[in-house]
Order: sequence, then C-alpha cells, then structure tokens
Amino acid sequence: MGCELGKLAKASQEERERENDLNGPPVNHQTDPRLPLTAKQKYGMIASWKGIARAMGPTGVYMFIKLFEEHKDLLELFSKFKELKTKEAQANSMELAEHATKVMNTLDEGIKQLDDLDSFFQYLTNVGASHRKVPGFKPEYFWKIEVPFLDAVKTTLGDRYTENVENIYKITIKLIIESLIKGYNSSDTKTS
Repeated sequence: MGCELGKLAKASQEERERENDLNGPPVNHQTDPRLPLTAKQKYGMIASWKGIARAMGPTGVYMFIKLFEEHKDLLELFSKFKELKTKEAQANSMELAEHATKVMNTLDEGIKQLDDLDSFFQYLTNVGASHRKVPGFKPEYFWKIEVPFLDAVKTTLGDRYTENVENIYKITIKLIIESLIKGYNSSDTKTS
C-alpha cells in the first residue's frame, strides 16, 4: 500500500510540473523593464499569437474591413483600394488582402521580437518612420487600428480569447502603436 501512495504522490508532482511548463516561465523570471508585460503575460502573448499567425490573411482583412467601417475617411489614404466602398468589395480585393497581410506580417515580426526589445523598438520605429512617405498620413491614425485589431484577434481566436488574453493584447498593441508613433515623430526631428 505504501508503494501505491508513493507512486500517486510522484505522479501528482510530475503532473504539477507539466502544468507549470504549459503555463509559462517561472514566476520569478524577469522581463525587460521596458516591456509592460510580466514574463507569464509575454509567454501567453507569444503562445496565443501562434493561432493568429496561422490565419494572418483573413485576420488582417477582417481588421481592415472593421477599420474602414469605423473610419471611412481612412480609405482615401489607400490609392490601390480606395474605391472599395462596401465590405464585400473589400473582402474580395486582392490589393486589400496583400496590404492586410503586409501589416499583419509587420505585427508578427514585432511580436516575435518581444524577447529582444532593442530589435523590437528599432523595427517598429523604422516602420513608423516609413509612414511619413504616405501622403496625408498623420501619426494619430495609428491609434485607429487598435480596436479593429482587437476585434480581429477576438474573431480569429474565438473561445481562446479570454479576458486575460484580451488584456495581454491590449497592452501589446498599445506598446506597438506607441513605438510606431515614436518612429513617425522621430523622423520629423531628423528632417527638420
């Protein structure tokens, strides 16, 4: 009987260790202080992003459809698809799909660099600066993608989009947008 209890205790300990492995890094694991996520949140972000990465195109198109639904004026910034006035036309547009995929790939690249914040900030700063070349673009437009992005992520993740995951994505998209704006604005001081 003692042997059976010992086996059960050992099996229970192994199960707890496996659960800890699945739940992310140890609690005492430190993250870069510039990252507003805990180690566990960063792990959750990267893990849940894999679900988005498998559906980049559809997630991006949905995000842009939501963006144009809420901010019709922004459609005018896109010469390749500004004539697409309906959701159906936008959903079927190859040009919109290409741009949406490009934006999602940018987000993907940024999120993949959360382990190296110097690269993360440099990359997003460069992307933000590149938007100065877009006629009529204003840095505050970056904020207009926040809600459509969160809606698209929620749609793609479905039941996996918990309150905790939502909080992690809100923190992450805010950090990304702030970095894009910083890049856009920093190029302003270089050219002045």
